[in-house]
Amino acid sequence: MRFVSSIAITVALASAASADVSFSLGFDTEDMAIRTIEYECDEGQPFVVHYFTSESDVLALVPVDEDHRVFVNVVSASGARYVSGRYEWWTKGENVTLTDTIKEESLLQCTPNNE
Repeated sequence: MRFVSSIAITVALASAASADVSFSLGFDTEDMAIRTIEYECDEGQPFVVHYFTSESDVLALVPVDEDHRVFVNVVSASGARYVSGRYEWWTKGENVTLTDTIKEESLLQCTPNNE
């Protein structure tokens, strides 16, 4: 028997009457790996990113602007590249970069905290 796990993600919508929206992503537990990595960034404050990997999908839950955004893995010539709207999270070797692709501006430069 196979069990299905759900990842619940809550997104706060900004409006006059603010509402919370939740949704679940189902992954087969035999096909899913969850990895949590703490990064140290040039801003001085470490933060945590959660990676959800299945046979067909890779997602990253990345803190951006005091909220968590769901990033989807996309094709990259080198490293692992994830996008969410205007933001790009790119891991390449020991370096990780968060970029605002509209402003063409690097927001963070990070490395994994290997403690």
